[in-house]
Amino acid sequence: MLAGKKILLIIGGGIAAFKSLDLIRRLRERGAEVVPVLTKAGEEFVTPLSASALSAQKVYRDLFDLTDEAEMGHIELSRAADLVVVAPATADLMGKMANGLANDLASTLLMATDKRVLIVPAMNVRMWEHPATQRNLATLQGDGILVCGPDEGAMACGEFGPGRMAEVPEIVEGVEAALRDGPLKGKRILITSGPTHEPIDPVRYIANRSSGAQGTAIANALAALGADVVFVTGPADAARPRGVEIVEVQSAREMLEAVETALPADAAVFAAAVADWRVASASDSKIKKDGMGKLPVLEFAENPDILATVSQMKAGRPGLVVGFAAETDDVVAHATAKRERKQCDWIVANDVSPETGIMGGSENQVVVISDQGAEAWPRMGKDQVAKRLAAEISTALQE
Repeated sequence: MLAGKKILLIIGGGIAAFKSLDLIRRLRERGAEVVPVLTKAGEEFVTPLSASALSAQKVYRDLFDLTDEAEMGHIELSRAADLVVVAPATADLMGKMANGLANDLASTLLMATDKRVLIVPAMNVRMWEHPATQRNLATLQGDGILVCGPDEGAMACGEFGPGRMAEVPEIVEGVEAALRDGPLKGKRILITSGPTHEPIDPVRYIANRSSGAQGTAIANALAALGADVVFVTGPADAARPRGVEIVEVQSAREMLEAVETALPADAAVFAAAVADWRVASASDSKIKKDGMGKLPVLEFAENPDILATVSQMKAGRPGLVVGFAAETDDVVAHATAKRERKQCDWIVANDVSPETGIMGGSENQVVVISDQGAEAWPRMGKDQVAKRLAAEISTALQE
């Protein structure tokens, strides 16, 4: 599927840069044309000669090359590619990208491109976990930058943890996914995922038991079919999906605002476990025990119903609205009633009783309820549920 595709490969500085040479070879084996760009730091680990020999292309290094810049070469390079890949993406490169800096060829290309960008982070574990790096990552993902990795493992510095550059086969898969023209290409799909946290005071909150794993799997499956996915998530434990626009929220009201901002969309999948209630007046300071055994009195308010709000929109309603129902008894009856009450198109219902092990587990067993009735699916991994649901959504959107 990479035949005839042109990939601009920016090689950052770091010991992991040696993988970029194998990446060039693997991409070319699949028919891609790879144009390498070396940063100054990248040249400390990879020679221009080796990158040129493997790519059979000129290696670009200098922003102020008189020959190339006579025709605004950095603009042409950034626009001629089908995809821009940064591998390895160092903390420095990520910082430049997140903050709009452009003081060398690589960063200028990244600012000037109108194509999708896939970064492959690689750095020391402490650098990866540093708040500045995580802020920059969140900014880049919010800007629609695709991310592959990093993996967890032993590093050249002797430490162990996240920050190790993804292996070449995984990067190739990421490139293929970024260039895939699937059946949902051109379709915008909104997904909510994870729990919401409703504050009681600065240290306590009300939440639902949701890892966000099923929502992440659905986002990945829809993106793999070519959809433009907006992923609105509460503070979930699950890893965030790759190659989608990510919006992080905390409360139900923040989630509703993010959803309304993300519309219009061709379809919306509401997999989030939104808290039904919030404390009407959350305390600005920690609520203390009075030492006399007197319990605090909490007054609750009902949270906005995001699913019903979108389902019942008079204008701008997505063509397909899918809700979720986590039940502990009479699953089909309660979910059917919920679908009718909310006025959504489908409800994906499951039994989350403790004995099922579904809440927080790796498997799910759902019943999909529509105007055609209730269809029970066998128990399977959450990734398999997501792929099957994505296929059903794709079929519905083609009709």
